[in-house]
Amino acid sequence: MPTFPTSSVQEARAALAARLRELRLDAGITGKELARRCAWSVAKSSRIENAVTPPSDSDVRAWCTACGAQDQAADLIAANRQADSMYVQWKRLQRTGMRQLQEASAPLYERTRQFRVYASHVIPGYLQTPGYATALLGTIADFRGTPDDVSEAVEARMRRSRVTHEGDHRFATLIEENVLHHRVGDTDVMAGQLGSLLAAMALPSMSLGIIPSVRPREQIMWPLEQFTVFDDARVHVELLAAKVTVTAPGELDIYLRAFARLTELAVHGAEARALVLRAIEALH
Repeated sequence: MPTFPTSSVQEARAALAARLRELRLDAGITGKELARRCAWSVAKSSRIENAVTPPSDSDVRAWCTACGAQDQAADLIAANRQADSMYVQWKRLQRTGMRQLQEASAPLYERTRQFRVYASHVIPGYLQTPGYATALLGTIADFRGTPDDVSEAVEARMRRSRVTHEGDHRFATLIEENVLHHRVGDTDVMAGQLGSLLAAMALPSMSLGIIPSVRPREQIMWPLEQFTVFDDARVHVELLAAKVTVTAPGELDIYLRAFARLTELAVHGAEARALVLRAIEALH
């Protein structure tokens, strides 16, 4: 199994196995006793505890019951399900181009009612103009060496972005001020994107905050990787090499708490508009 720079399926399995072992030790029972309580072979318990064999959901539930830790079963089952999909390389996701990835995520966008988005690098996809999206996806395709279907991918992204105007969706969006000054495309593209951002602030579905670059944050929250929370049920985290999907309740809570703290740093309304207007003026 390959090892990735920041995470891997095997590391996730090992972390889960370590948590199961801790439950057994906290319960004060041996591996043999745990196997007896679960009606398993000792070999099976050993394979699970040493991350040799991935457990099923029912195995995790039985393990927690045997250790008197039923309250931890849901969190561990979510972590178990997450292991195979938590870290997926962009190279794998975009091996046939980027259009398919945009289309594949459309159903998730359509069924999500509450979006919480933190943008630390680029404008979030659902707020991008065609020009900005074309410049950005073109750069990504060139850097990753993916098939060039940028035009089709941009069209698919624009279709997906209709959720900001249609249906019962709400968007809480936080953007670091530096994103407003990070040039994607030429001056006209950036001017159009920033102007579109101003217009988006008036959307009934949109709460858009800008985190000023001068805002002290030592006691609150440091800049993080870009992430999107879908209905408090899953988080997509965007790394350079891969997309990480988080579904374990305990880890979801970490991102929700981080978003809440980042919200404390952001300005909204007239103050946010002033920062965008300042970025537009800086283009000339």
